[in-house]
Amino acid sequence: MRLRNLKDKEVFLDNCTYLIKNQDIKGNWSKEFNNDKPIHLEIGMGKGDFIYNMAKRYPDINFIGIEKYTGVIARAIKKYPEKLDNLRIINMDALDLSLYLAKEIEVIYLNFSDPWPKKRQAKRRLTSEVFLKIYDEIFKNEKKIIMKTDNLGLFASSLVSLSNYGYKFLDVNLDLANSMIPNVVTEYEEKFVREGVKINYLVAVKNR
Repeated sequence: MRLRNLKDKEVFLDNCTYLIKNQDIKGNWSKEFNNDKPIHLEIGMGKGDFIYNMAKRYPDINFIGIEKYTGVIARAIKKYPEKLDNLRIINMDALDLSLYLAKEIEVIYLNFSDPWPKKRQAKRRLTSEVFLKIYDEIFKNEKKIIMKTDNLGLFASSLVSLSNYGYKFLDVNLDLANSMIPNVVTEYEEKFVREGVKINYLVAVKNR
């Protein structure tokens, strides 16, 4: 769901020191973070609650969040109470991941991605073969995808797509909120759980 543009969004974007705008960073993320810690990526960070809270909870991991819409990113930046040294944000489309990232990512998070429910839209899903091939270009070693969604159709198609591409499942759960799985919630997830909507969850891995 797209949000209305934030007034003065350009001010927030222009003054944000952790918003990455230069593609020269590709292959140089360890220098950007000033360490060699693992790098995790959230594709479609939305209003940013998940990626920010993950960065706070896990200071020994570097986090990158990407989001296509500038207005959504500006809202995230506006509400963050402080800069975190292990968090960076990029305004970009997931199709362009390889412009900013080399083989540097250890985990990809897909949280409540657009389900693109129509058959002709299948290639737009972030777990389609189109995107799995792009992820191949940015994963460092073992490929690991962690996904959460309220949409059973997307979840089912993702299980098929990932399996067909060679991924194995370490965990599949159809009711994350009532499980013992450690979980940092997104803004949408919090709302869904209050409404009694079950959250589907998977962890998929693939060796090179």
